[in-house]
Amino acid sequence: MNPDFANLAHQYKTALLDDVLPFWENHSLDSQYGGYFTCLDRAGQVYDSDKFIWLQNRQVWTFSTLAQQLQGQVSDERIDQWKAIARHGADFLAQKGRDSNGNWYFSLNQSGQPLTQPYNIFSDCFAAMAFSQYAKATGHEPSKDIALQAYGNVLRRQSNPKGQYNKAYPGTRSLKSFAVPMILANLTLEMDWLLPPEQLDKVLEQTVTEVMTDFWDSDRGLMREAVAPDGAIVDSYEGRLINPGHGIEAMWFMMDIAQRRGDTSLTHKAVDIVLNILDFAWDSTHGGLFYFMDADGHPPQQLEWDQKLWWVHLETLVALAMGHHLTGRQDCWEWYEKVHEYSWSHFADAIVTGGGGEWFGYLNRQGEVLLNLKGGKWKGCFHVPRAMLLCWQQFAVLAAKESGASTSRRSNS
Repeated sequence: MNPDFANLAHQYKTALLDDVLPFWENHSLDSQYGGYFTCLDRAGQVYDSDKFIWLQNRQVWTFSTLAQQLQGQVSDERIDQWKAIARHGADFLAQKGRDSNGNWYFSLNQSGQPLTQPYNIFSDCFAAMAFSQYAKATGHEPSKDIALQAYGNVLRRQSNPKGQYNKAYPGTRSLKSFAVPMILANLTLEMDWLLPPEQLDKVLEQTVTEVMTDFWDSDRGLMREAVAPDGAIVDSYEGRLINPGHGIEAMWFMMDIAQRRGDTSLTHKAVDIVLNILDFAWDSTHGGLFYFMDADGHPPQQLEWDQKLWWVHLETLVALAMGHHLTGRQDCWEWYEKVHEYSWSHFADAIVTGGGGEWFGYLNRQGEVLLNLKGGKWKGCFHVPRAMLLCWQQFAVLAAKESGASTSRRSNS
């Protein structure tokens, strides 16, 4: 039976516009101090008012991106509303989000006073993404400078992401983290319109080489979370760690770059790695993808290793939809159907009356809801809407191709 791409495109479009976005539009805006509440229970009630910089910036990115990419597909009134929501967060962050040296904090209290120091570069990563797309959506010139300054922070600190806050003792076991080149690949594409072409190409080449060489375990077909500075495998908890969601998300970043370059070999290699990770990380007993695993099958250090998380499954849906679109591979589609069935039947909350149910974030191994929340310290307005948008776009293109092929067959018959 052929896939119904048109129906899938409609499913993701409807979920994004009528369910996911209304949840954040209706419940997350702090009208008193600016910025967003992210600690929201199932009904959208605020249970903690602290503001986490990753999630603040990610929400600015989400509404800025939607305002650009969905022009002509939703009303002008809704586009203006999304720009206003993005501005609500961008204004707050521009005033409160950074220290005097331009480094982005990790968390603030409700009014914007710092709670946690700027201890790693991921706050800066998401600030660069957010202000780049906010400037692009609104034409706000000062936001370009904020984005470029944050991006400069990332490039400057990438070899030591935590700086003075790094707890590792120097010289004993040096490791580099997969998260840095992984996020830099996606961030650089988000910044492409602000960067000189030679810088853009140089950083993309650097990240692709590092991800696909140093962190790719070619013997197992997996992406490792940490390796020695020269890419050697280190036999330790950290060196054996596999984070399936990270590896899969990084591979659709690689596919994105491959599309830009017209590099079909990189696309197929990325798809191969996605499928290898799925074979390794799928829970054959209860379904779903494990959160953390040990490459050698030893007990993982993380006690939450067997939980099933929303973002892991959403990023997998994106990678598989994109992989099938770009390659047409049947094995990719078979995995897509499997992950789609699990994800939509376990994470999507269809019970909330009148829509706006969004997705649960945390399940136990058996697939039961662990935390009755829709947002918190790590889950905000990002992975769910981004995945809905990207899958909608992939399936809309496939549906259009299928429709065109059908028309061509009928005209030739």
